Amino acid sequence: MILDQRQLESFLELGQNRIYLPFSLHVFDTVSSTNQTVWELSKQNAKPGCTVIATRQTAGKGQWGRVWSSPEGGLYISVLIATELAAKDNYQLTLASAWGIVDKLQQYGICVEIKWPNDLVLDGYKLGGILTETKVQQEKISQAVIGVGINWQNQVPETGINLTTWQTSAQCQAIESLEQLAATVLLGIESGIQCLSQEGINILLSRYLQSLVNLGDEVNLDWEIGTVVGVTTNGNLHVRMKTSHSKSVTAPEIYLQPGTINLGYRKNI
Repeated sequence: MILDQRQLESFLELGQNRIYLPFSLHVFDTVSSTNQTVWELSKQNAKPGCTVIATRQTAGKGQWGRVWSSPEGGLYISVLIATELAAKDNYQLTLASAWGIVDKLQQYGICVEIKWPNDLVLDGYKLGGILTETKVQQEKISQAVIGVGINWQNQVPETGINLTTWQTSAQCQAIESLEQLAATVLLGIESGIQCLSQEGINILLSRYLQSLVNLGDEVNLDWEIGTVVGVTTNGNLHVRMKTSHSKSVTAPEIYLQPGTINLGYRKNI
């Protein structure tokens, strides 16, 4: 399975009149890792907007060094971004990309939501995820690669769902091809990064929170119960604890860094 690049370009042209990111497309059937391929192209002076797309990865990467299962029939995209964000704000790129992609899919009537911090969920199942990698110079991000994996027709684990199966069961055929899905993801990344750079993190974060499936969830932290009330501008999960050890002290507010707690899937099942 391989994408039709001309058809993909046609969908991108239909998506909006002006492209904020000048996408330079490199389409493959199989690569080891789309993120790694973009980094290799960047060493050959590839410009921001350099995009690698594949339908299979042999060494896909997930968050925190995990392996990302990337069987044939999925959509795997990575885009090179130029930014001057502070290194401590690197998660803003992930928040922006997640919101942008979800927003574009929701416009097609696909009820995708965000599971903190970087997963896309559909009916409580994992539809895809985002991996952002950065290079830092003098405490600023000089380059970033945003990688996205979406389940299209590929096999998925029990906690996952692919878009083709969901559309069949929901009798919704809004996304009719892999090329259309790829264009939607790219335009979503573009929209999110544009919102972050032009409107700022506070506006972007308010939009991200509107699609966050975890708001109001209860979490167990060291045998105490807290409630998810938000996400900070650097991507930390804001949890309000329900109890305090002292009656005279307000229950504490806890801020958890990405990767320190697993919120799980299948919430709606």
